[in-house]
Formats: sequence, C-alpha cells, structure tokens
Amino acid sequence: MKAVFWLIMSVIYFSLPVQAGEADVMVVNITKSNTENRVYSFDVTVSHGDEGWKHYVNSWDIVGPDGGILATRVFDHPHVSEQPFTRSLSGVKIPEGISTVTIRAHDLVHGYGGKTVSSQLPE
Repeated sequence: MKAVFWLIMSVIYFSLPVQAGEADVMVVNITKSNTENRVYSFDVTVSHGDEGWKHYVNSWDIVGPDGGILATRVFDHPHVSEQPFTRSLSGVKIPEGISTVTIRAHDLVHGYGGKTVSSQLPE
C-alpha cells in the first residue's frame, strides 16, 4: 500500500508544471560611449525560466544609488529557448555624481526580487 501511495505521489509531483522563479541578473558589462557627456552602453545577461507569454522577463532597469530608475530595457516577447540571454542598451546618460549603478530584472509574475548586480561605472 505504501509503495502505491509513493508511486501516485511521484506521478503527481513530476507531472506538475515547473514554475519559473524570479528573474536573476547574472552578468553586467558597461562601456563608456562618450567621455564628455557620461554616456554608457550596458550589456546585461539575465536568467529566468520563461514559460511563455504569461510568465517571462519583460524588462531590466538601471537603478541609481537613490533607487531612481535611470533607464529601462523592455522585452516584448519571452525567451523560452534562449536562457540565459544577453541584451544591450546604449546611449544611457548617467548624471554627474553617480559612480555605481544596480541592474535589476523584472518578470510578469514575480515583478522584481531576483538577483541584482551592482557595478562601478568605468571612468
């Protein structure tokens, strides 16, 4: 009887859909595009178990030390078969006085909450 119970429980457990967790920022590469105007380009790698149109990473943000959003890269579709994925955002002007930024990702189900990466801006 115990064996049948565990067999049934195993079938139920392994047949449940895998739920994607929060979106994690894995790698951030920053290059300075324009020295005089503090313009930067960002290459950001995000990992998330995108499940389709109802649950995928729909953006990542560049956030200043005060929590203000400096720029956002928006995604219009899921990346189900491309994980992790890297996307770029160029032409980002960072105000004077900011030397460190944090990159955070957002998904349609969990919002923010996954791993973030803080990076020093190149001189």
